[in-house]
Amino acid sequence: MPVKTDTSKWIKTKSQSFKNFHWQKGYGAFSVGQSEVPVIKNYIQDQKEHHRWVTFQEEYRKYLKTYSIPYDERYVWD
Repeated sequence: MPVKTDTSKWIKTKSQSFKNFHWQKGYGAFSVGQSEVPVIKNYIQDQKEHHRWVTFQEEYRKYLKTYSIPYDERYVWD
């Protein structure tokens, strides 16, 4: 399934405000259990404030390390 293409098309059907939505070149996808959905919703709502203290790059590296996902810095960022 082409995740970026399919999700871009899908989100553009949800609201006119998403008409210019596009993905960055790279991306990561993580799944969570149903019991974690409220935590993730809160995270998304507070994301702007959260990223005042922790950069996206720092947080992404933390996830990769926490879940033992090997990566090469040369290919992680645009």
